[in-house]
Amino acid sequence: MSDFRNYQTRMATAGSRADASIDEGLRAYMLKVYNLMGLGLVITGVAAMATVMLATTNDPAAAVATLANGKMLTAFGAAIFGSPLRWVVMLAPLAVVFFLSFRVHTMSVSAAQTTFWVYAALVGLSLSSVFLVFTSQSIVQTFFVTAAAFGALSLYGYTTKRDLTAMGSFLIMGVFGIIIAMLVNLFLQSSALQFAISAIGVLVFSGLTAYDTQKIKEMYFEGDDVLVAGRKAIMGALTLYLDFINLFTFLLQFLGNRE
Repeated sequence: MSDFRNYQTRMATAGSRADASIDEGLRAYMLKVYNLMGLGLVITGVAAMATVMLATTNDPAAAVATLANGKMLTAFGAAIFGSPLRWVVMLAPLAVVFFLSFRVHTMSVSAAQTTFWVYAALVGLSLSSVFLVFTSQSIVQTFFVTAAAFGALSLYGYTTKRDLTAMGSFLIMGVFGIIIAMLVNLFLQSSALQFAISAIGVLVFSGLTAYDTQKIKEMYFEGDDVLVAGRKAIMGALTLYLDFINLFTFLLQFLGNRE
């Protein structure tokens, strides 16, 4: 009887050690995901600010165009915001994110990570136009509101015991609905429809933040080798990065003060 109790004790101890090892590995994995995502956001912010500094000027002699709100554009600014080149600026991030999503399973970790950095920089180039529309103060305020909301939602997704799969499927359908509505509104130019799109966008990407965090957590497997774990971390970072950027842009429609 004593031997049986000793056996149970050894088995319980071994199980506790295994659980601790998994928890430690999971924490390291999630920390890497958040670090990659955070660095991506930094690259985006730096790229956006550098672009707007090169694109605008306070010197009338250096300006080649003036916007309705009084912002003066340099030749570079007129090219990326007022010429057909703006479509390249808008679509280039989409091309890169599709490339990374479809090719990541055949790429090295360093190549996938570099592609993610390139994507983040291109998003910064594309998002730089918000500085022409909204005040810098409101952009910064919206960023911190987004960061606080994202942090709370991601923490919920990480800690909740509730299965969010059903909610995630519904939210992904909502993303497709938003894309279709945005394409329609390119022709209608309806302010009411734009308001509705922004409101639905905030709700959808708030939910996706929690859902994606749970999904990324469940992707962790202790037996993954360095290559597979690295790819998973990069794709997890990309997913949360997209949630953050979309949540920020939709919130900006509500919280941003226009120039």
